[in-house]
Amino acid sequence: MTKPRVVIVGAGFAGYHAAKTLSRLARGRAEIVVLNSTDYFLYLPLLPEVAAGVVEPTRISVPLTGTLPGVRVLIGEADHVDLQNRWVGFTQPEGDRNRIAYDRLVLAVGSVNKLLPIPGVTQYAHGFRGLPEALYLHDHVIRQIELAEQADDPAEQQARATFVVVGAGYTGTEVAAHGQLFTDELLAQRPRLKIRPRWMLLDVAPRVLPELDKRMSDTADRVLRKRGVDVRMGTSVAVATADGVTLTDGDYVPTCTLVWCVGVRPDPFVAELGLRTEKGRLVVDEYLTVPGFPEVYACGDAAAVPDLTRPGQICTMTAQHAQRQGKLAAHNIAASYGQGRRRPYRHHDLGWVVDLGGKDAAANPLKVSLSGLPAKAVTRGYHLLAMPGNRARVSADWALDAALPRPAVQLGLVPANAVPLESSSPEVAVRAR
Repeated sequence: MTKPRVVIVGAGFAGYHAAKTLSRLARGRAEIVVLNSTDYFLYLPLLPEVAAGVVEPTRISVPLTGTLPGVRVLIGEADHVDLQNRWVGFTQPEGDRNRIAYDRLVLAVGSVNKLLPIPGVTQYAHGFRGLPEALYLHDHVIRQIELAEQADDPAEQQARATFVVVGAGYTGTEVAAHGQLFTDELLAQRPRLKIRPRWMLLDVAPRVLPELDKRMSDTADRVLRKRGVDVRMGTSVAVATADGVTLTDGDYVPTCTLVWCVGVRPDPFVAELGLRTEKGRLVVDEYLTVPGFPEVYACGDAAAVPDLTRPGQICTMTAQHAQRQGKLAAHNIAASYGQGRRRPYRHHDLGWVVDLGGKDAAANPLKVSLSGLPAKAVTRGYHLLAMPGNRARVSADWALDAALPRPAVQLGLVPANAVPLESSSPEVAVRAR
């Protein structure tokens, strides 16, 4: 008897945990295939620490092969789904086209940078959604500090030492917080540089971390301002140029660095499926199945999963939701073959953590607000528990960073044109032209 084949498109939080859970449930009774553009699962929450040189990039890149027992891994970019004939078309890394048939399909393609129609942003900003972008930012920051040290013109020196981050959600807040500490360390190593590097954090929202509890927001805001970050709420970029940015309040800020952390949008692949969407996300029922196609499941950022705790609303785009939905999709697929009963997606928030670099963090585990060292311990403990691998290596990097000076070299491995903001798949570097 031929084994049923389950194809999982995407290996982010949703896809990875769907594959891992289904492998455990199936016990060899199904063929499980993961189709992903890279051969690793990327632990996105630690990207700011990669950019700041705290954690090595390979630490947050968990290999798919070896950590997903019994799962076949295909490297390629999905570009078509034939829902009637049940196959997925994809392009392999060297350009070859191929397809794979499925009995059950899990769409977990995730999200990409959210773009806004602001003049100059796509030309002069860089996003922060993938490993190439974090590596690029790390090198770029070091390069700008080096060039600022060499500059004779005070105006050029100031522009190169100014770093503008747009978006005060999780990512932008952590990038600015870690970035200020990182450039302060670089400054200490360069006695000829007489000005302190300046980081700016902009957002149209009225406060930092607007989606979180106000006490966490206040903690983050206090830490950022005390550290010297120029926090400007109710303000964003109106125009970006090669030499700087004009803000919505009329100020002009000379800078060579614009980091775009405004948010995310569902992968454009979702819109090409011809299925019903809500806010760009694929409509599913509470069991994560696509209406009219019971063999197709969707989860994570690409799926508009009903939030049963808030009737009439859909779940937010977070790693917590994606991971839980991936696991539930696996259980419901197993149930479709008679193993157990399918269950609706219902969640209970366990709290949130935000790492602010150094000894600072904000956390509210089980609704208990924490800051300082207790929050730092909770935050790092949460990340170690959430990571599916490389825990010892990440812990070692944290220990080394606390005990030793941070190495500051820029290798130039990722050129600027390899990580354009308009890329539809920002986790994969585009070949330099």
